[in-house]
Amino acid sequence: MKILVVGAGAIGGYFGGRLLEKGGDVTFLVRERRQLKLRDTGLVVESIHGDMRFPEVKTILAGDDPEAYEVILVSTKSYHLSDAIEDIRPFAGRDTMILPLLNGIAHLDLLAEAFGSQNVLGGLCFIETTLDSEGRILQTSPSHDLVFGERNGVRTERMMQLAKAFEGSTASFRLSEKIEQEMWHKYLFITSLSGITSLFRSPIGPIREEALGAGVLRSLIRETAGIMRKIGAPLASGIEDATFARLNEIGYGMKSSLQRDMEKQLPTEGDHLFGYLLEKAAGFGIEAPTLSTVYANQKIYGMNRG
Repeated sequence: MKILVVGAGAIGGYFGGRLLEKGGDVTFLVRERRQLKLRDTGLVVESIHGDMRFPEVKTILAGDDPEAYEVILVSTKSYHLSDAIEDIRPFAGRDTMILPLLNGIAHLDLLAEAFGSQNVLGGLCFIETTLDSEGRILQTSPSHDLVFGERNGVRTERMMQLAKAFEGSTASFRLSEKIEQEMWHKYLFITSLSGITSLFRSPIGPIREEALGAGVLRSLIRETAGIMRKIGAPLASGIEDATFARLNEIGYGMKSSLQRDMEKQLPTEGDHLFGYLLEKAAGFGIEAPTLSTVYANQKIYGMNRG
């Protein structure tokens, strides 16, 4: 199965590398600077699950000769999605499966509009990984999971073929019959983690140790889940308590990727994660003071950065 991975950064490079490791037919759609780096050093991954180095990998640039791929894996940041959509149009055929790994949910409508709803799968990943100054991918978390499936939950023939293409990888590729629910659950988790750590500029550990901090975290989870339920998200019963418990189980020094982006003075996904939910809340007349404070923090950060 011919797979195109959009980008060869922390997430795309890692999962694309794991597929290459098992002999998959993988090509990376990259920017010229990244292409030159890969030609110079190869794709280098340092991981607690085993290092990988590929001296040569197949890469293409936006604007190269059109060629349809069977699967396109999209792992860009939300603020790069519009550009990514235009970049991949020439490589998406009538039956190409678009597998997005972005946080949140708003990107599904944009991808469906561009490529057709039937072509867009549900997808998410759980992984802690980053790209260092030398272009190496550093993967440090026990979790390196990619979850995918038809958004209606049906085990179609194409899903079985995709599962077979992913089979045998060192990373965990899992076919889900409840991918929509799992995407909303991750959205709740990542909104809570990103929101609280970016608000307090702290890893999760000190926040949950402080009674007031833990209280703010509970309020953020409750407000976020309430908005999601009003939208019609298929959240499981008790997901609020489960999310809080999970945030109490992760490593003391855990930071969100959004917080790390702020530390590096980079753009963030605040609009995609928090702004989207608050826009929906306003439409229903729902007040969400904690989430609003989180989002205000993001807007002020953006103003100061600008």
